[in-house]
Amino acid sequence: MGSTTHIWKENEMTKNRGRLPQLDGQLMITDGGLETDLIYHHGIDLPYFAAVDLLRSDDGTTTLRRYYDAYAEIARAHGVGLVLESPTWRANPDWAVALGYSADELDRLNRKAIELLEAVRADYEAVVPNVVISGCIGPRGDGYVAGEMMSAQEAEAYHAGQIGVFNDSAADMVCAITMTYVEEAVGVTRASRAAGMPVAISFTVETDGRLPSGLSLGDAIVQVDGESDGGPDYYMINCAHPTHFEDILESGAPWIDRISGLRANSSRKSHAELDEATELDEGNPQELGAEYRALGTRLPALSVLGGCCGTDHRHVGEIASAWLESK
Repeated sequence: MGSTTHIWKENEMTKNRGRLPQLDGQLMITDGGLETDLIYHHGIDLPYFAAVDLLRSDDGTTTLRRYYDAYAEIARAHGVGLVLESPTWRANPDWAVALGYSADELDRLNRKAIELLEAVRADYEAVVPNVVISGCIGPRGDGYVAGEMMSAQEAEAYHAGQIGVFNDSAADMVCAITMTYVEEAVGVTRASRAAGMPVAISFTVETDGRLPSGLSLGDAIVQVDGESDGGPDYYMINCAHPTHFEDILESGAPWIDRISGLRANSSRKSHAELDEATELDEGNPQELGAEYRALGTRLPALSVLGGCCGTDHRHVGEIASAWLESK
């Protein structure tokens, strides 16, 4: 494996948004498993796992607002920052076709998602140290398997539209969640850079710590950095339990310092097992908090803490408490 040294580049396009506070060590929380929480705890039917669909109605928008308020309250109570991730993981062109959205409606929903988070920020910015609005980019295909892969050029063109909507909004950054292979991550990074937006890339890994494409996490980070003009502002890991990747975190490896965010599953199940599950595996919130705390020495740059499948505000509250107790 090669090595890389990353320097965050504040160019003329990005500096008007300001440097992200999580890059300067500000501890931030973000939300948990939005979709699994809505489906299993609130009994909401999300077509194609698309939380963005709730923005089509007033009641759905109110439900999302309550969801985000719960995390804002955790940030306020713990005196930490907050990354508000938009409910737009499925808001890209392919999924819009499946959902029956026109191109105009897709853009409208992406804009409305950021406007919702603007309202949350306005209500909490006086009592939460830093509130960052992140435009969430999901994979073109399935979030668990690499499937049919695009080239980096194809991925850049594909995701540019959604990123463009975020760029014209109050979003402070873009975050690509559950990336399964390098080329799509490179494309998102290039499109975000072209739009002048800070960007984070969050890879998911299998139980062996490798991406669904088979590439190691370290090699994926090095390759994305090498093919995207300096790389993302930071990386994250999501949709995997800590036991799936803790053993591949090589002490002293330069790529370790590029990982600043973690959104782990509460379940130890594999992606294949989760895909077939009919009941929610919530794991144990306190146990997950302790596992995050234990990862602190292996991931020294970690500053954004949240959850993924099976987690909710209880898990994130325990994660924040455990993390702060260890400092």
